[in-house]
Amino acid sequence: MKTIYSEQHRLRDAKTELYGGELVQPFERPSRADIILKALVESGLGEISDPDMFSLDPVLAVHDADFVAFLETVWKEWQKKGYAGEVIANVWPARRMQCRVPRDIEGKVGYYALAAETSISEGTWQAALAAKDVALTGATDLLKGDSGIFSLCRPPGHHAARDMFGGYCFLNNAAIAAQHLCANGAGRVAVLDIDFHHGNGTQDIFYDRDDVLFCSLHGDPEDAFPHFLGYADETGSGAGIGYNRNYPMAPGTQFAQWRDSLSDALEHIGQFSPRFLVVSLGVDAFENDPISFFKLTTDDFLTTGEMIGSLNIPTLFVMEGGYDIDEIGVNVVNVLTGFEG
Repeated sequence: MKTIYSEQHRLRDAKTELYGGELVQPFERPSRADIILKALVESGLGEISDPDMFSLDPVLAVHDADFVAFLETVWKEWQKKGYAGEVIANVWPARRMQCRVPRDIEGKVGYYALAAETSISEGTWQAALAAKDVALTGATDLLKGDSGIFSLCRPPGHHAARDMFGGYCFLNNAAIAAQHLCANGAGRVAVLDIDFHHGNGTQDIFYDRDDVLFCSLHGDPEDAFPHFLGYADETGSGAGIGYNRNYPMAPGTQFAQWRDSLSDALEHIGQFSPRFLVVSLGVDAFENDPISFFKLTTDDFLTTGEMIGSLNIPTLFVMEGGYDIDEIGVNVVNVLTGFEG
């Protein structure tokens, strides 16, 4: 299996994350990609290639233009205001407040942020652009006839909604790739999100569509970030009713229950009969992940890949979560190896 990877991810190297009332080193850091890349090389899974460059058109097909312009300019605006630290939201249009985009950069950040843990630093925009190129290159390879591609995207993307960033995500790489496939004749595309956290951004983007089936396995939003989406009764709207499926699960969930949810999701994907499958590949359902509460083991990820591969659908794996633990590399490789097998 070919891997698409860009060294540009290193430009996203924030120093602060708001966690437990403290500013800490971000869990989402460059070493995540280093660990995965090392495991890929050692596994001999396949070649590792640089991405092609794409315009903003595929981004604007799923994201609001004003939001994209904000991401492009926020760091400069923040510095122009005289702020010394990284960009962190501290005010939001909460319930019963006006929902207008303010002129001041502090207000803009709050308007477009869905959470405060994700700071924006110098180089974030450039890294996000490279990540979407990594995803789009993988999608293009599927269109050319490849059966399985791994897009090692960083920063991740599945929390990025049409006009909101957060959860370490700025542009929704998986959604951009899925839309690119649709726009190039795919007809139907399924997105399977196996990251521990709900893919709220992907749900937001495709919620009213019937050409993209979205299935997400994740920690119950009553207990886990992003908290305000991911309930089982969220099934789509308008033409999209029935094309959004959520599988929230409780703290301490073991693989047996998680596997049952995956089996159900795969059954619905099979019935949907998409031409392509995009997998938001988070491995933070792992038992040792520092910010999650599922109990999957390293061997379970091999089984997961085998189950996904059994659909026999050309598949793009897009990297999402899994947080700076030694096993992130072997867990990713196990999913891809299981799929190949």
